[in-house]
Amino acid sequence: MTTPLPSIHTGEIVRDLMRSELIKIRSARTLRLLPVLALIIPPLLAAVVGSTGSLEPEDTVLGAALTGTSMALAVVGAWSALIVTTEFGSGTIRPVLAASPRRDLVLAAKALVVVLVSIPLGLVATTAAYLVGRAVIESPEYAAGQVFPGILGIVCCFPAVALSGVAFGVLLRNSAGAVAVVGGYLIVPQISAAQAFGDLHKWLTVGAPSAVVAKLSQSSDAAPQIMGTLGGWPRLAVVVAGALGALSMARRVFDRIDL
Repeated sequence: MTTPLPSIHTGEIVRDLMRSELIKIRSARTLRLLPVLALIIPPLLAAVVGSTGSLEPEDTVLGAALTGTSMALAVVGAWSALIVTTEFGSGTIRPVLAASPRRDLVLAAKALVVVLVSIPLGLVATTAAYLVGRAVIESPEYAAGQVFPGILGIVCCFPAVALSGVAFGVLLRNSAGAVAVVGGYLIVPQISAAQAFGDLHKWLTVGAPSAVVAKLSQSSDAAPQIMGTLGGWPRLAVVVAGALGALSMARRVFDRIDL
C-alpha cells in the first residue's frame, strides 16, 4: 500500500508546479499576451460605446461600460484552455507527468494559477471599464446602475470561466476544439439573447457567464423578456457549480489518459 505524501511535501510540489506553469506562461507569446488582451478589451469597448452613444434608453452606465466584459471572459477561457492543450499538442505533458506522477497535483497547480491570474485581471478590467464608461457616457441621461456588489459578482465570473477553460482543455486535449467550445459557451448565449433561438434563449442563458454580467450590470439585454426573471446571483451560482463540475470530470479523465 502506498504511503500518502506528507501535506507539507504535497504543498511544496504544488508550489513548484505552479512556478513551472508561470514560467511557461511567460515564455509562450500567446499565453503571455492573451491576459493583456483581456485586460484591454473592456475599457476600450467602454470608451467606444460611450463616445459613439450606442446605448439603449433602458441601459445603465454600468451595463454600457461593461459591454466588453463577455468578450474578455471568452479570451480568459481560451487562454486557460491553451495552457493545457499546448502541452498535449507539443508533447511536453509527458515530461511534466514523469517528473510529477501525482496527476491530481499537476491539474491542481494549473487550476490555481489560472484562478490567481484571472481574479486580479477581472477586477482591474471591470473597474477600469466602469471608470472609463462613467467618464465618457452622458450619465444624466441614463441610470447609474448599482455598482456594488454587482461588479464583484461579475469579477467572480473570471476565475469560473478560467477553470472551465482548464476543464475543456483536459477533456478535449486539442487547442482548436477547446477554444471553440469555450467560445461557444460564451458566445452562443449572447446570440440567443438576440432571440435567434426563440423562447429557448431564456434557458440557454441560465448558466451563461454573459447573462451574469448582463443581469448584475443591469444591462438592457438582461430584460425579463430576453433572459427571463432569474437574477444574476443565482446564475453566478450555476456558472460556478458548472465550472467545478467540469473540473471534477476533467480530473477523472486526466487520471486515465494514456500517454
